[in-house]
Amino acid sequence: MPDATRIAVVGAGLIGRRHAVAVQAAKGVELACIVDPAPAAQHYAAELDVDCVPDIAALVDRRGIDGVILSTPNAMHADGALACIAAGLPVLIEKPLTTELESARRVVSAAEAATIPIATGHHRRHNPLIARAKALIDEGALGQIASVHGMTWFMKPDDYFDTDWRRRKGAGPVFLNLIHDIDLLQYFCGPVASVHADESKNIRGYEVEETAVILLRFESGLLGTVNVCDSTVAPWSWELTARENPAYPATGEDCYWIGGTHGSLSLPNLTLWTNPEKRSWWEPISGTKMPFDFSDPLILQAEQFGRVVRREEEPIVSGRDGLAALAVIEAIKLSAITGETKQVAL
Repeated sequence: MPDATRIAVVGAGLIGRRHAVAVQAAKGVELACIVDPAPAAQHYAAELDVDCVPDIAALVDRRGIDGVILSTPNAMHADGALACIAAGLPVLIEKPLTTELESARRVVSAAEAATIPIATGHHRRHNPLIARAKALIDEGALGQIASVHGMTWFMKPDDYFDTDWRRRKGAGPVFLNLIHDIDLLQYFCGPVASVHADESKNIRGYEVEETAVILLRFESGLLGTVNVCDSTVAPWSWELTARENPAYPATGEDCYWIGGTHGSLSLPNLTLWTNPEKRSWWEPISGTKMPFDFSDPLILQAEQFGRVVRREEEPIVSGRDGLAALAVIEAIKLSAITGETKQVAL
């Protein structure tokens, strides 16, 4: 593909490998190389028939790289993103944008000052079912949204935590998993103004939480709740319901519920619930499953990032979108520590 936009994937862990495969499957982009110092990464790059370089400094010295997908451990996101921006390379930063709000602000400010496009890897927004759900909301199918709820329950096995950083500050289901849900809820319902949260780590005893329960107040006055837990065997999470990743068994359940004055929407099954005649709990209620495309959102994200790199369009999920989700997450963490309601401050 001589005209394809050449993308480097930095970090060859679980998500980095998924990005690499997605880039190879996407239209308009080409996997240029893997960036990772680990011997296993060199073997993986050889399997994909691409070069492997040890770090971003070595990547910058190479010719012919158009953009970067940054999928290193969370604590390395800020430095990696700033290095890419300084080198003039558009970068898609895997979520969370960074692990701290202040460093995320620096990344976004540096990109804007240098006019270098950056995107945040909230890949669910590239899922066609999310676009369909957003269209239903914007068309008024739900009426005025009255309440929302998100459920993120699953079991991370013991060997998942053999990787040290997953037990440390900056990991945990709030940063690694809930941040996706927060991004989508803000996409559907507008900005979150304040949060009240509590969390627990009484099962494994690591630095990171296992369970968090959060009350969200949106700027519109809408209220919502979210419950996240990575130490329970359960079918109610995006991973086990959306059928995005074949590594997870599909359960057929839902994990988001958006309730409005004229109807409610359950996701990811995309079922619209309405009263056919009079709106009342005494009246018949019907559910209509709306059609949507099952295209792989990681492939769609890679294709869209290629267009962003070529300056053909703006990112579907910008750096500022990533900053907005991180601001809510930081408020949740502060609220859980202090026991106080916290305002969300960008």
